[in-house]
Amino acid sequence: MTKPDWIAVDWGTTHARAWAMSGGDVLAEAPRGPGMGELARDAFEPALLAMIDGWDIAPATPVIACGMVGARQGWAEAGYRAVPATPLAAGMTRVACNDPRLDLRIVAGLSQAAPPDVMRGEETQIAGFLSLNADFDGAICLPGSHSKWVQISAGEVVSFRTMMTGELYAALSTHTVLRHSVGDGWDADAFAQAVSATLSRPEGLAATLFSIRASGLLGDQGPGQAAARLSGLLIGAELAAAKPYWLGLPVALIGDATLAGHYATALQTQGAHVIRTRAETLTLHGLTAAYRLMKG
Repeated sequence: MTKPDWIAVDWGTTHARAWAMSGGDVLAEAPRGPGMGELARDAFEPALLAMIDGWDIAPATPVIACGMVGARQGWAEAGYRAVPATPLAAGMTRVACNDPRLDLRIVAGLSQAAPPDVMRGEETQIAGFLSLNADFDGAICLPGSHSKWVQISAGEVVSFRTMMTGELYAALSTHTVLRHSVGDGWDADAFAQAVSATLSRPEGLAATLFSIRASGLLGDQGPGQAAARLSGLLIGAELAAAKPYWLGLPVALIGDATLAGHYATALQTQGAHVIRTRAETLTLHGLTAAYRLMKG
């Protein structure tokens, strides 16, 4: 029977993951559980217990959790730490549990006053990356529904910006006239051309978006080309806005392999030095760093 020294939990909006840990080693991974979006506050503890059912949990076993579990709508609000700051701190939000086997602590997110911005969950991945790359100075990009661009210097998050690129893609491709054009498939050349178009002229984005629909009506543009063009236009506009983060600096990409690959292609066409990573591995390294901070 699996007997963890501590339990690592990454609890997002759509699903939760938990690992039985011994120091920095994974003993076992639990089946995925429901995300924050599906749970009332009093349902988090039963959901976690269902995930780790079958493990031999000693009394007061530390549970270190990150992600949306600490949001206002989560198990308990963990708050934010203002940047500039290290990604993690020893002080975490301790949550009382009904089961005496659980000693739960939630990692705080990070906040920025001007321009106003917040992150929750990404700080743990950043900490994981820095635990493996202690001397890194540059930018970290975390592509996704809400992409994050993060400036790192001397082990601290100096500033960051959130771009709603992924959510814009989902909305435009399913709830606008572009839904009639965008479909499955991919065209690398169409993507590269679209990135270049909005990187050089981001103010033309609205007009260029409609050209995706017009090209499908007047030419032989297929659904894969349309998908690649839409993605390229939006990522190009994001890179234009994030240029102070990546221009002349190394960029570490943390995220889904396919999406991160598109960002890597776009950045490399601009001469950026790109570092690819494995997001899940970094989350575990970050949770391990938080556990060690807690232990002192």
